[in-house]
Amino acid sequence: MNGINLTKIALMAMARNKMRTFLTMLGIIIGVASVITMLGIGQGSKKSIQSELSSMGTNMIFIRPYSDMQGGVRMDFGSMQSLKVSDAKLIEKNCSSVAAVSPLVSTSGQVVAGGKNWPTSIQGVSPAFTKIRNITVKDGVMFSNADIMTAAKVCLLGKTVVTNLFPDGSSPIGKSIRFKGIPFVVIGVLDEKGQNNFGQDQDDIILAPYTTIQKRLLAITHVQSIYASSIDENSSAKAISEISDVLRASHKLKSADEDDFEIRSQAEMIKTFSSVTDMLTALLASIAAISLLVGGIGIMNIMFVSVTERTREIGLRMAIGGREIDIMFQFLLEAIIISLVGGIIGIVFGLVASLAISSILSWPIQITTVSIVLSFLVCFVTGMFFGWYPARKAAYLDPIEALRYE
Repeated sequence: MNGINLTKIALMAMARNKMRTFLTMLGIIIGVASVITMLGIGQGSKKSIQSELSSMGTNMIFIRPYSDMQGGVRMDFGSMQSLKVSDAKLIEKNCSSVAAVSPLVSTSGQVVAGGKNWPTSIQGVSPAFTKIRNITVKDGVMFSNADIMTAAKVCLLGKTVVTNLFPDGSSPIGKSIRFKGIPFVVIGVLDEKGQNNFGQDQDDIILAPYTTIQKRLLAITHVQSIYASSIDENSSAKAISEISDVLRASHKLKSADEDDFEIRSQAEMIKTFSSVTDMLTALLASIAAISLLVGGIGIMNIMFVSVTERTREIGLRMAIGGREIDIMFQFLLEAIIISLVGGIIGIVFGLVASLAISSILSWPIQITTVSIVLSFLVCFVTGMFFGWYPARKAAYLDPIEALRYE
């Protein structure tokens, strides 16, 4: 018997029990739809985080003081005061793989303009900071190196600060604001960056020369961190090595001494978050795959019922010369068709569910061709695996016993 005839017989058998066939498919439909949706959520989250980290700056490298030890207890990161402005200058001068460097000091407090006030943070940086963090000046100008030399009381405002201090829409440029009682002249407004995926408002910020923050607000000589960027992605590891050598030499650390600073690159952060999202994606897909397993068991159960119901029919086919391989292939084909049709419907439901979740909950979802093809192949394997044993049982029935079956 050829494959076409066997397919027709399989389809006719399924058509005789439409509702039972559909209910058998339902487990596969739910399983495939769940896998498609879960993989979409996982891939979407991964891509969103990678995009968010990339938007923070190109090839960014973050250097901060290491945690101090007090009485045998490790303190928080930043508890050391090991980084100086001179370190940033040495990195800029001696590290050939570093494109830009900026010290950073910051503090938070209430900013006041006229009768309006707003709680925010002010960051003391150099002009290179805008290049490292992909920040652009929308109106006005960035402060200059001369402003850093003189610790000038000038600043640039983020959109959120402008909106809350100047709600009438007037331009803040040239106007005076006060931060912790210190007056600053606004010389520019930063371009809007919006809220990142970590819930941080990137526009709720004030930038000023780092010397101004050090001397006039914090009264410190050290810096809280140093931002840098490598000349390109491939140079990131070399830049980190060069920075480490420069800082260890600057801090007079011996070969046996541990670093009193920590260097993290953007690539490392992306790799770390990617590992976490990959693990969560695998976990979600594994949970969803349980539905496929349940669906496969449902197929096996129904195929056993079908073999029992059609025992006499099987006996008749064997009596007129039907081969064992044909009987086996026919029942195996029914299981595979149920699984594949259920898989196709499940893929459609998965795509619809993903679009609905993305539209209603605004979750980042990315459906890939790989996840669809993988789901389809899993359906085929599920049909083969769970249909094989009932098909084998049908093929090896005793023809005489099958004909006597009532």
